[in-house]
Amino acid sequence: MLIQPGKVLANINSPEDVKKLNQTQLIELCNDLRQFIVDNVSVYGGHFGASLGVVELTVALHYVFNTPYDQLIWDVGHQAYGHKILTGRKDKFYTNRTYRGISGFPKISESEYDAFGVGHSSTSISAALGMAIASKYKNDKSRQHIAVIGDGAMTGGLAFEAMNHAGVSNSNLLIILNDNCMSIDPNVGALKDYLTDITTSQSYNRLKNDVWKVLGKMSKFGKSAQEIASKLESSLKSLILNQSNLFEALNLRYFGPVDGHDVDHLVHVLDDLKKIPGPKILHCITTKGKGYALAEKDQTKWHAPGKFDKVTGVIRKRDLEAPQPPKYQNVFGETLLELALQNDKIMGITPAMPSGSSMNIMMKALPERAFDVGIAEQHAVTFSAGLAAQGLIPFCNIYSTFMQRAYDQVIHDVAIQKLPVIFCLDRAGLVGADGPTHHGAYDISYMRCIPNLVIAAPMNESELRNMMYTAQLPEGAPFVIRYPRGQGVLVNWETPFEKLEVGRGRKINSGEDVAILTIGHIGNYAQEAVRELKKSDICPAHYDMRFVKPLDEALLHQVFSEFRKIVTVEDGCLPGGFGSAVVEFMTDHNYAAQVVRLGIPDKLIEHGEPEQLHRECGFDAKSIREAVIKLLEPELAKP
Repeated sequence: MLIQPGKVLANINSPEDVKKLNQTQLIELCNDLRQFIVDNVSVYGGHFGASLGVVELTVALHYVFNTPYDQLIWDVGHQAYGHKILTGRKDKFYTNRTYRGISGFPKISESEYDAFGVGHSSTSISAALGMAIASKYKNDKSRQHIAVIGDGAMTGGLAFEAMNHAGVSNSNLLIILNDNCMSIDPNVGALKDYLTDITTSQSYNRLKNDVWKVLGKMSKFGKSAQEIASKLESSLKSLILNQSNLFEALNLRYFGPVDGHDVDHLVHVLDDLKKIPGPKILHCITTKGKGYALAEKDQTKWHAPGKFDKVTGVIRKRDLEAPQPPKYQNVFGETLLELALQNDKIMGITPAMPSGSSMNIMMKALPERAFDVGIAEQHAVTFSAGLAAQGLIPFCNIYSTFMQRAYDQVIHDVAIQKLPVIFCLDRAGLVGADGPTHHGAYDISYMRCIPNLVIAAPMNESELRNMMYTAQLPEGAPFVIRYPRGQGVLVNWETPFEKLEVGRGRKINSGEDVAILTIGHIGNYAQEAVRELKKSDICPAHYDMRFVKPLDEALLHQVFSEFRKIVTVEDGCLPGGFGSAVVEFMTDHNYAAQVVRLGIPDKLIEHGEPEQLHRECGFDAKSIREAVIKLLEPELAKP
């Protein structure tokens, strides 16, 4: 079903069409754009509140700036739906985040208006600064470079590194701080408090308006007058706030705060800023979910609600009548609290994902022992290492794809010092609609090459509980537990914890001719394949290895002694992954066998439903069954 746009939006196919509108029509376009986003996301799903909050800013940016010549970068991309709709993708927007449809994030290969691909936060200022300096180097002085970054993304260290550089770059860079006090969960930390102080100081806001008028009047008298006014502005800010302006201390001209939902005022402000050279920052106050009351009220819930009834706000659920197994992340959250109540050394840490990881369960029950450190994965890891160095047991929960940003800290601060930090890597494997920036494809490969780490993956939620229990026992080592987004099997919460032997796998099915070795939740696909193969009188053995590091060498010796045909299955990348570890073992011990490795191939996997992507990558149940049959073809062909 193709959603029909409103009257004004219907005639907008590019930013050039936006520039033809008058003031009244700009307001109507904002209304149409907001409604179009609501209509589409309610039917097809996707991120919601972030894009509603920047509708007016989106329209104003494309009205004032000459995109795509002027380069506009949206940090993270959750806020870029309006941008996509205005830049030629309106008629394709219903395919957003669907298999082979348009991406939910800006993507260079998708549109010339997407100046930079963004899925992880805090990258926009660095990228925009690189582009600005490149333009300066090429003597392209008229090109503008704009980075739109949320206050949540501003907590990432990369953003501060970029601002520190931008302040001495004398580059044509405009940073727009979209301040709504939210990322996915409410923002935390001193920066949030600082921005609140700025936005709530009435005397400061009056000062800004007065100084802005003075600057405007004095600009006609030349550069020296502007410099005097600028110094006056800076001095008065310090007097009123009784502190230096953080951004001006970094040598960024600060303007704002301004109402991010007043499109007419935004147009005037942006038009003025376009004429001011050098690095500068505009502070916009917005409301996440603006224009949809329920999203404004509960911004975390409506960050990405899935499909919903736009009139009633009822979020649609699939198979409500059937028993719903708990999600891995919920089992993590409940188990962590259960363990923490038994062991007062346990602490919880997450970088800005308390609800997504279910760390919020412990944060609510034991707030003094659970920490949301903001979008700061590097800090989360080293902070956890500091806790461990003092005898505590930190459970550091970071999405697999975000852990990539803290790689050095894992090696330098945890592994080398053998500190018992327990890393719980949520969203391991192919996550679905978020696509290649969010797939947890690489953690097995990048973790298993690090000395001193234990790496485990549960086949179901009960196994996750036992791995968490085992990891927090005395004399623990740095421990990595990876698990996927979504559901597995029902958990019997009354079953007591079981201590697992580190590095010991298990045989699930005995069989003949071929052995299937799996790691993690993907083993459930193998079980499904085994059941189907048995219907054809093929009976493979199935082993759940449980641990990638250390590998169960005793079990592997048994497997290679009994089988000459082996299939390995993982929901991680094939290069350097679990299958590679098995082949390395085979080579190191001089075994001869035919090994077929199934997993994520050496290419970027786009977005889609996980089932579609598993089939594309060739490790769903059907693919496993086909791989076994192909491997056994010579034997099956014998009379």
